Amino acid sequence: MVDNLLQTNKVYIEGRVVEGLTFSHEMYGEGFYNTKVEVPRLSEAMDILPVTVSERLIASLNMDIGSLISIEGQLRSYNKFVDGANRLILTVFARDVKNINEISKSPNQIFLDGFICKPPIYRTTPFGREITDLLIAVNRPYNKSDYIPIIAWGRNARFSSLLEVGSHIKVWGRIQSREYEKKLSEDNVVKRVAYEVSISKMESIGDKDKEEVEADNNEK
Repeated sequence: MVDNLLQTNKVYIEGRVVEGLTFSHEMYGEGFYNTKVEVPRLSEAMDILPVTVSERLIASLNMDIGSLISIEGQLRSYNKFVDGANRLILTVFARDVKNINEISKSPNQIFLDGFICKPPIYRTTPFGREITDLLIAVNRPYNKSDYIPIIAWGRNARFSSLLEVGSHIKVWGRIQSREYEKKLSEDNVVKRVAYEVSISKMESIGDKDKEEVEADNNEK
């Protein structure tokens, strides 16, 4: 990944295509399509991740449902008006796509270099696990930024809960999908899927020092 655009936002995933290509948009005469890829976890659970890919990259590839592919790119965000409110939509924006014969032992990797843009939220699960929710802004060219939700666990959760808005951090981990229910009214509950980065390692970058925290293994 030598492209300068990938210096602060690098994604690599391998998985199985589980949704047919649908047209997304056109930019400068180039068509872009959406699909979804099933990526395995160590626990044999699956993350179903959205992918946006250029027609130029897939012209000679097998993108049929069931085919195995690898993708290098970035995790992008944009706002979309849904159910009367703006929602943050995430997608893996592909810069290179290949057909593969099998999925490796490390099929889901992401690196982000960005800045905390909301106060961290620390909480514990009913089982006593410590979690901190973060939202970071990752800059890209033309004065744009991607806003990406992140979950830190264990020691990382305690460490990141003390960080302030504007803190510069680097994180390594994986992209995960999570189902949840959204109550729109008393009798209208809808199921949705959230996408977020689950941290395996993080660094806080300061002017005079650099701290690094190794995460607990949070594969489930």
